Amino acid sequence: MTNTMKDELSDRVTKLLTDHDPKTTDPVIFLRARFDAGLAWVHFPVGLGGLGMPRALQSYVDALLTAAGAPDNNPGRNIIGLGMAAPTILAFGTAEQKQRFLRPLFTGEETWCQLFSEPGAGSDLAGLSTRAVRDGGDWIVNGQKVWTSGAQNAHWAILIARTDPGAAKHAGITYFLCDMRDPGVEVRPLRQITGEAEFNEVFLTDVRVPDTRRVGAEGQGWQVANATLMNERVAIGGRDTPREGGMVGVVARTWRRRPELRTPGLHGRLLRLWVEAEVARLTGKRLSQKLAAGQPGQEGAAMKLTFARIAQELSALELELLADDGLRYSDWTFRQPEQVDMTGRDAGYRYLRAKGNSIEGGTSEVLRNIVAERILGLPPEPRADKDIPWKDLTR
Repeated sequence: MTNTMKDELSDRVTKLLTDHDPKTTDPVIFLRARFDAGLAWVHFPVGLGGLGMPRALQSYVDALLTAAGAPDNNPGRNIIGLGMAAPTILAFGTAEQKQRFLRPLFTGEETWCQLFSEPGAGSDLAGLSTRAVRDGGDWIVNGQKVWTSGAQNAHWAILIARTDPGAAKHAGITYFLCDMRDPGVEVRPLRQITGEAEFNEVFLTDVRVPDTRRVGAEGQGWQVANATLMNERVAIGGRDTPREGGMVGVVARTWRRRPELRTPGLHGRLLRLWVEAEVARLTGKRLSQKLAAGQPGQEGAAMKLTFARIAQELSALELELLADDGLRYSDWTFRQPEQVDMTGRDAGYRYLRAKGNSIEGGTSEVLRNIVAERILGLPPEPRADKDIPWKDLTR
């Protein structure tokens, strides 16, 4: 069956390339045609960018298109849309939402951000206080979100807000799609330790969100958000990278290029981290294979946790290896990058940027709890506030 499917995919790719020559076709037009041919996400349903085939066959399609010089959709620029919004809309969205949002999301015509965390509800996301109040066919949203990557360029946002303050904190949340261009949406950059502002804070003041942009049932937001977060952790920690991809490759290249910097102690640390990075890479490949057969599980939390720790240890090792040169920081220019290259620029930047790895996508402390409780089956931590109405909680 797989060979038959591959033959069909090969025929579809050939027809796409014949009808839309990548050398002469505008990239957006090419990507629209790719979506319509079912080659965007082959595991998605027919008519929604897919063909209902096994997810594992997507890499086969991608390889054929890459070899032909076809444009991609610059996934680093829209990682939240592609890695989080798309699978969530597919799993919980209405037929109208799928038809409206998936195609421009895939082509990159509409980019996305994530309005989840708040100043008072970061690690305890279920404690969020942004309110959505029903007003006829709309919801009126007021609140503040923080750590919102790419909000300055985003067209749309996945948003969770409290719709029932009388329910327990996990039960009174609803999930929405918010137009970032609507009146009442204000984006302010947050300058980080690196000098950049890849994150933002977002203020929502009387923002009207039609009920047609509600994803899932009213009060189902925690369940929908958890599906999004599992996909987010896979997107951050479970990427299919080549050997010596990412930070381990940066440090290994420095080690080979600068033999005068080597010491026995640093050599031992590099060997240990190289092995750990390789184990994490191979585990990520296994996770990708599991994803190909179904939905992401809690393993994404373990992968993201491992990614953050190894990246931070490697960036610290690089700084020590470079000695005085590691203290250089060549560019402190304030800017808001469309996407983040965590291995780019110089060692000082990489060291500082890696500090965020253990916060973004779920703090390492929270992820350790998830691994302990949901993977290892250890007793959960006591949660005295779990069944108390949100409005009665001390904040």
